[in-house]
Amino acid sequence: MWEAVALLILVGGALLWTDSLRARERALEAGRRACERYGLQLLDETVVFASLRLARDDDGRLRLKRNYHFEFSDTGDNRRHGEIVMLGPELADLQLEPHRIQ
Repeated sequence: MWEAVALLILVGGALLWTDSLRARERALEAGRRACERYGLQLLDETVVFASLRLARDDDGRLRLKRNYHFEFSDTGDNRRHGEIVMLGPELADLQLEPHRIQ
């Protein structure tokens, strides 16, 4: 009995881990596209996981809500902050710290 419970926990953890990797890749791509669109430089070419919680989507379904932080530069010699919110597999929000538009 305990073996089955342990196996279910391991499988659930593995599924959460792979889902989180996919969400992180989508968030990174969204950050790249936003920086490209506004003529900004995505610094460190990465996003950093900030938080995880449950939230409802527009249809009322329960989803994992993941927040990621990243840094970008508008001049090449400064660091500004951005945040990406993923709701399930979809981009829910992307915010950029106020910056100079080029």
